[in-house]
Amino acid sequence: MDLTSLHTVYVHHLKDLYSAEKQIIEAAPAMIDAASSQEVKDAFADHLEESKSHLERVHALLQALEVNPGNTKCEAMEGIIKEGSNVVNSTGDADVKDVALIAAAQRVEHYEITGYGTARAFAATLGYSEAASELQLILNDEYDADGRLDKIAEGGLLKMGLNQEAVSS
Repeated sequence: MDLTSLHTVYVHHLKDLYSAEKQIIEAAPAMIDAASSQEVKDAFADHLEESKSHLERVHALLQALEVNPGNTKCEAMEGIIKEGSNVVNSTGDADVKDVALIAAAQRVEHYEITGYGTARAFAATLGYSEAASELQLILNDEYDADGRLDKIAEGGLLKMGLNQEAVSS
């Protein structure tokens, strides 16, 4: 990565986010299929559609800078998705698996929240106010998706007695 200016770091972050969104879009269908709860499936499917929109929006930000996303690979997202695919391929109680899938999805959300928050701060510092506004909108979507997953897990799945076996041991 070229560390000669904040602009170059900002561009790298946008490319990284572009790669992360591409990887999420590729991995999401397996997460949707692996979930048993319709509420979890719907949350994952909605986030897949948001990710497609985010990919287009990040691409537009790069185009405005006359930058091609190139072949930058977000290695962090690759690792997070690999961990999530371990859950996708696991067997066991359907509700427990849904909770594990939500945890895996929230790791994705938290990475995105960090990435978009940083990129927004860079854009604002560089005076790219329109880009900063666009990145804030995407960041808001990521916070909303994370909150929705919290509500699903804490509002139902975690209260369904998933740990009765552990408590009685």
